[in-house]
Amino acid sequence: MAREHDGDKDKPLYMISVAAELTGMHPQTLRVYEQKGLVTPGRSRGNTRLYSQADIERLNLINKLTDEGINLAGVIRILDMRERQLERDDKIERLQRRVRELEDEVHEFKMQQRIVALARYEGQGSEQVMRGLLESRSS
Repeated sequence: MAREHDGDKDKPLYMISVAAELTGMHPQTLRVYEQKGLVTPGRSRGNTRLYSQADIERLNLINKLTDEGINLAGVIRILDMRERQLERDDKIERLQRRVRELEDEVHEFKMQQRIVALARYEGQGSEQVMRGLLESRSS
């Protein structure tokens, strides 16, 4: 669920009482949301719930959506769609980076081809070199 660059946001830090205060929710509400799969806090070695900053942000979004009259089933669907969109955004970002890398490689390859083509025409007149370069570019 976590995005790659959100590492620190996913670190479980806040006990349920602190999370409840930060979100303005009752601790029992947080337990219900966990039971319904809306949030999955980490656990300490003593099995205490620990909420991350990402969990707090998610709970605040849930709070906002329910305040707007959306029921929990709707909230679950919205959160699922939001997560899928974030995953798509990450994938698009990775693909765009890869396209830029490939464009750079293609540019470098074309430059190498031109250098090789120039070397082939060494000792010839400039007009012959230009004609040869234009012919090699079109093929």
